[in-house]
Amino acid sequence: MNQRDQYLEALGIDQWRSRRPLPVAPVAPVAPVAPVAPLAVVRPVPIPAALHRPVAAPVREAADPALWQALRQEVSVCTRCGELARGRTQTVFGVGDPRAELLVIGEAPGADEDRQGEPFVGRAGQLLNSMLRAMGHPRETVYIANVLKCRPPGNRDPRPEESANCRPFLQRQLELLRPRLILAVGRIAAQNLLETDTPIGRLRGQVHRFGAGALPLIVTYHPAYLLRSPGEKRKAWIDLKFVRQELARLRLQPPAASG
Repeated sequence: MNQRDQYLEALGIDQWRSRRPLPVAPVAPVAPVAPVAPLAVVRPVPIPAALHRPVAAPVREAADPALWQALRQEVSVCTRCGELARGRTQTVFGVGDPRAELLVIGEAPGADEDRQGEPFVGRAGQLLNSMLRAMGHPRETVYIANVLKCRPPGNRDPRPEESANCRPFLQRQLELLRPRLILAVGRIAAQNLLETDTPIGRLRGQVHRFGAGALPLIVTYHPAYLLRSPGEKRKAWIDLKFVRQELARLRLQPPAASG
């Protein structure tokens, strides 16, 4: 199965294929080729040593695990948002490879995430897993986090002050992870990170910059929205291809510094 078929299958998009073989045009006879004179000997030109360097980026190194653990512990006892702290089962710190080049950011934990302490674990999480796997970045190879680390009551939208309280934790995760690219999943996450009220349809299809370090950021629809609106899955597929293309380009450059 080719890459396009993997994308479409993961997103649940039906594909049309013709069952009848296509007609084959007759092949014109090939005219005889005149003999070719022997080529002159060309001596190789020495290549500078600098051009022998590999195109692929160096292997990424993980930050000190002790720094990750200290940050996780700090998040777990945070009470800056009194209502969220009182109503949560546990905080949802984030999960994934600490060397990941792709950081996926959603808006906030839901009921399933609050119970399990891990982002994107319900039906929306299953679709996200399929999307990541189809684009060649399985869940275990990326890092997934949320704007908020606690579930808002009734899954309401995060309030501005709650997002502001959690922003330092997300910023420190970025500093430890140093991703090449951020994928903002859903309207709330995209608008919060980019500090805009621009509709998500107008935020898609371009590379934004996040933070003082100007980290590249691409926007796509939230899997929960795609489950409710399957007709938009084709647009999400376009976004995933865009992510792949941009990551391929960024691998030729040094990792961006966090801001």
